[in-house]
Amino acid sequence: MKRITATAAALAASLGTLSGCYIVPVGPDGYPHAYVPMQSSPLVAQAQARGQDGAPRAPGPALPATMQARLYPNNEAATQVGMISGTVTNMMNGKGRVQLAYKGEQMIGEATRVSGEERKGVASAWGSNGTFMSCEYQMSSPMRGAGTCAFSDGANYQVHIGN
Repeated sequence: MKRITATAAALAASLGTLSGCYIVPVGPDGYPHAYVPMQSSPLVAQAQARGQDGAPRAPGPALPATMQARLYPNNEAATQVGMISGTVTNMMNGKGRVQLAYKGEQMIGEATRVSGEERKGVASAWGSNGTFMSCEYQMSSPMRGAGTCAFSDGANYQVHIGN
């Protein structure tokens, strides 16, 4: 009986050490990066890309990432308001959500990549008081970009996207 109890205790102790923490690698840009193991041969890589039935395996969905958007005045109307901060959430599917406050009005909208253009996009936002904004931008990476935004009151801004 003592032998079974000692074995059970050792097993429980070893299982306890296997649970708990996970280490997530972070790249120089400060965002988590997926671990990609090295393949030992092209045949292993080909087998890993297929499911048990031999059909190609679809990659998992990428997680949304939120970035800061900073709008800097580009004309007199914008200078009267000053710099604006907001967020853009990249849904990793060619679309995004835009949120910012302009003159005390909360504005929400969306960003969409231009068809056939991997890096170019447009964004629009609207506030409940009727204010609207239209932007054109170009991404230099999935997490960084720049462009221009025009508001319905004539204010124009230079926008910088990314943390």
